[in-house]
Amino acid sequence: MQKQKKYSRRNFIGTFSCAAIGSTTFFSTLFNLQSMSAASIANSAVNDDYRALVCIMLGGGNDSYNMLVPTDNSHYNEYANTRSNQALPQNSLLKLNPINYNEKELGLHPAMPELKPLFDAGKLAVVCNVGTLVQPTTKANYNNGSSLPFGLFSHADQDQQWQTSVPQTASPTGWAGRLADMVQSANTNQDISMNISLSGKNVFQLGQNSAEYAILPTGNGSVGIQGFNGTSTFDQIRTGAVKSLMEKQYQDVFKETYAGVIEASQNTHELFSAAVGNSNLTTTFSGSDLSQSLKMVARTMKVRDQLGAKRQTFFVRFDGWDHHDELLNNQNQMLGILSKAMSEFQAALVELNLEDCVTTFTTSDFARTLTSNGNGTDHAWGGNTLVMGGKVNGKEVYGSYPTLALNSDLEIGGGVLIPQISTDEYFAELALWYGVSKSDLVMLFPNIGNFYNTLSSAPPLGFMNV
Repeated sequence: MQKQKKYSRRNFIGTFSCAAIGSTTFFSTLFNLQSMSAASIANSAVNDDYRALVCIMLGGGNDSYNMLVPTDNSHYNEYANTRSNQALPQNSLLKLNPINYNEKELGLHPAMPELKPLFDAGKLAVVCNVGTLVQPTTKANYNNGSSLPFGLFSHADQDQQWQTSVPQTASPTGWAGRLADMVQSANTNQDISMNISLSGKNVFQLGQNSAEYAILPTGNGSVGIQGFNGTSTFDQIRTGAVKSLMEKQYQDVFKETYAGVIEASQNTHELFSAAVGNSNLTTTFSGSDLSQSLKMVARTMKVRDQLGAKRQTFFVRFDGWDHHDELLNNQNQMLGILSKAMSEFQAALVELNLEDCVTTFTTSDFARTLTSNGNGTDHAWGGNTLVMGGKVNGKEVYGSYPTLALNSDLEIGGGVLIPQISTDEYFAELALWYGVSKSDLVMLFPNIGNFYNTLSSAPPLGFMNV
C-alpha cells in the first residue's frame, strides 16, 4: 500500500493555486493562517497597552532630497548647483525650525503644508540619509566592494531589503514578520494576524510563523467567499454547497486540510468584517487610494478590542515614485497626496485617542541621484524619511543632512550618496518603542551590532520617546 503523503498547512497553502478559490484577497487570508501558531519569545517586553506601527512604503524610489531641502543661502546654492533643473525655488520651501539641529536650515517640499504643523507641534521628525547597509561604509569600501548590499540600485532588491533589513542576502522573512513571531501571542485572538496589509502579500510582514492578513481599503475590509450567506437563490445554493464541503470528513489529508482552511478563513472574514462594519469615523479623509487605505487602518484600530489586538503592524504601499521623467510635476502631486493622507490619519488617531499608541513611518527603495538626467533623476542610495506619532520626539532632525556638493566623501559618482544611518538603526528605534528588549534586537536585525551597542543606555537614534 502506498504511504499517504502528509501536508503541513504551510505546504498546502504554498502549493495550492489561488485560482481554485477564485479570489486573490481571499487566498491571502488563507495563507495568513500561518500566524495562528506564532509564539512569544521569553522576556520580550510586551506590555498591556496597545501599540501599532504603520509602514508607508513609497515604492519606486522617492527623491527625498527634494522632499527635504536646505533653505539657508549657502547650502541652498550648493543644492541648486548640483540639482540644476530639478531644484525647487528657494522661496517655495516650507522652512522648519527644529529644536536642536543647527547644521543646516532645512525646509519641506511646498506640496507638504499639512505636515509642517505636525512638525512644529512635535509630532513629526525627519531622519536623514538612511539606507541599506551591512556595516558602516566609506567611499573606499564602496570602491573595493567591501560588504555592500547586494543588488544596489535595483528596485526589486532594495525594496525587499528595506522590508527585511537583511541587505547581504535575500531573506525569506521581513522584520515585521519576525517581530510578529516574537509577540503575536500578546493578542488574545490568534485567528487574525497582528500584521495587516492594505497592499496584499509582502515580505515585510512574513515571518517563520506569521504573515500578513490582507484587507481592502473599501467596504468592511475583509473579503470572503463571494455570495456566502447571501439572500438570492443562487447564493443560498452556493452557500449550502460550500458548507457541505467544509463540514464533510475526508480520509484524504489534502482534502481535509483544504476544507479546514476554507472554513477557518471564512470564519475569520466574518469576524473581521463584522467588527470593522461598526467602526465609522468622523475624521474626513481625501479620496486618494493612500488616504482611503489609512482610513481603513484607523477603522481597524478602532475595533482593536473586538479583534483581541494589543500589538499590530500595518503595511501600505504608495507606488509610482520612479521619476526618471517629469520629476517636478509628478513629485509635487504625489508628495501632496502623502502629506494630506498622513495628516488625516494623525487626526483620526486623535479622534480615537490613539495618538500616543501609533507610530507611522516612511520607507522607500532608495533616494534618487542628486544630478538630473535631463527631466528627472535616477536610482541612488541613502535618503530621508519621515516619522510621525504622539510618542515621536518631533520637531527635530535626526542624523546629519549631507552636503549636496558633488565629489564629497559620501558621493560615489552620479550624485549617489552613501547612507550614514542604517535601516537597522532606524527600525531598531521603532522596535524598542514597540516593546522589544535591546537584547532581542539581534533576532530582528542580524547586523544591528555593526551599528549599535545593544548594551548601551542610549537609544539607536533618539527619535522615539521609549
